[in-house]
Amino acid sequence: MSSVPASPAGRAPASVSTRDRVLDAYALLLIDHGERAATVEAVAVAAGLSKGGLLYHFGSKDALVEGLLGRLTALVADDVEQIRAAPAGAIDYLIRTSMWEGTRLDHYIAAAVRLAQGAHPLANQALASTRRQWLAAIEEAVGDPDVAEAVMLISDGLYYESTLAGPGQLAADLTSAARLDRLLAVIGRMTERPVTR
Repeated sequence: MSSVPASPAGRAPASVSTRDRVLDAYALLLIDHGERAATVEAVAVAAGLSKGGLLYHFGSKDALVEGLLGRLTALVADDVEQIRAAPAGAIDYLIRTSMWEGTRLDHYIAAAVRLAQGAHPLANQALASTRRQWLAAIEEAVGDPDVAEAVMLISDGLYYESTLAGPGQLAADLTSAARLDRLLAVIGRMTERPVTR
């Protein structure tokens, strides 16, 4: 089973709380085996707890879902701050981070997608909110909602393409700086002047 990095940057924090351990275990079970296999008992085992220990922190499966989506919301808020504060600009940051890198954010997005596939309404709402926040940050940067949507679709495509290769198995040219530089140059031209028919 893969592991969730301790932080988006991959650095281990001084200590991981039991709640974090449980949520990380739940995310991995969702990703690797789906919602049906991510039972309270299975999450407890994966987190190294008794079922009672898990229920002390999360009183039900619904509480686990809410905890996971709450963590996703916090990770997305941090990412949106990084987009807005990126030294090279919002678009550069978004495009260069639009690949599966196995970060905690990647794992929580993938886990939310698994919940959404099971028609879980809170997961659908959380994923829609995530996209709206990213889109708003890009629209602030470019000042045009249509161009912002096009940039988001490019970002979505990069992310999708990178997940097809599988974690840790990305083709070298997918994440190459030269490829991303070319793509960013195209986006730069797109944001400088409208393309009309």
